[in-house]
Amino acid sequence: MQFEDQFSCGIVIVAAGRGERAGQSAEGPKQYRRIGGRPVIAHTLDIFATWTGTGPVVVVIHPDDEDLFASARKRMSRQLDLTVVHGGPTRQVSVLAGLEALAATGAEYVLIHDAVRPFFDHALLDRCHAALQHGAEAVLPAVAVADTLKRARAGGIVEETVPRADLYAAQTPQCFRLETILSAHRRAAAGGRADFTDDASIAEWAGIPVLLVEGSADNIKLTLRRDISMADEKLTRHAIPDVRTGNGYDVHQLVEGDGVTLCGVFIPHDRKLSGHSDADVALHALTDALLATCGEGDIGDHFPPSDPQWKGAPSRIFLEHAARIVRERGGTITNADVSLIAEAPKVGPHRQQMRENLAAMLDIALDRCSIKATTNEKLGFVGRREGIAAIATATVVYAPRSET
Repeated sequence: MQFEDQFSCGIVIVAAGRGERAGQSAEGPKQYRRIGGRPVIAHTLDIFATWTGTGPVVVVIHPDDEDLFASARKRMSRQLDLTVVHGGPTRQVSVLAGLEALAATGAEYVLIHDAVRPFFDHALLDRCHAALQHGAEAVLPAVAVADTLKRARAGGIVEETVPRADLYAAQTPQCFRLETILSAHRRAAAGGRADFTDDASIAEWAGIPVLLVEGSADNIKLTLRRDISMADEKLTRHAIPDVRTGNGYDVHQLVEGDGVTLCGVFIPHDRKLSGHSDADVALHALTDALLATCGEGDIGDHFPPSDPQWKGAPSRIFLEHAARIVRERGGTITNADVSLIAEAPKVGPHRQQMRENLAAMLDIALDRCSIKATTNEKLGFVGRREGIAAIATATVVYAPRSET
């Protein structure tokens, strides 16, 4: 569905919670836990990044999560311009901070969404948007309650069965005319009301009619550790393997000297390689191969030869930097292969040490590192011993992409 520009919606994504019920994890709060190989919030942002109704986006995060969010943002399938603000001790305070930031953009409508609901879709957004477009001040996606509900008294004894007719489970995004919900939030804050559990309840308190639209059974909120495990299983089961191969090529001139450095091994020789760093042609080629697997340019983009700080620098710095970028993008390095093309010196006696160096630099097993060497049959600049060339191939497996 295509929308007129005046009907684009501002987005507030709430991601400042600590998620205690999901338990502790080295990955951080639940919005940063990985499902399908990527942080939950990256999946959520991707849906808005590809929806035609998306206007300005504000993400509300905890002050301690700057680095976590920056890393998660890199894992989006498509980048999205957004504003980041810090939230407060409650969801209500965090939403108000997001609304205030969004108001500065001039947006007329807002969709407020929990970062830990990554399984909504464009069809749900379209239904919400259509309701706003037809004049609703507040729109709530919801699903009818299917379970039989019981009310219990102290001690866990059932007191009564609650009729489930006309009962609905609220979801997000909850959608509003921005001025309307911002005013209600400000009134609630000024009145000391901090007990609202969602934005629709604030609208109800403020006397704003809230229109129900059809929610989605898939639009679950990831609350417990089990929810996150099930979400990961769901995405991984339908995943498309993402295996990428990158190639790199480099060449350096041989000049008068006392030896060459190849794959971090210094080999005595009557010549040396000319270059701004230690001119390790093998590591330079492999650095480019790794960067190629995630579209991060080449070695010159990250370590410009015009920058004097890299003069004489060991090339392992470059390779380890490229490996770190690959891992930040969710990649696992599975193979590194380097072919050296030189008439001299002989590489064979040093091959094992070169492989061990690569394994250490890339933090992978030795059997995943290959070094080969060949001459150029005395042809061309290599044959004339004017230089040494290297061709490198890197294989990286990235987090799988879901088919849905």
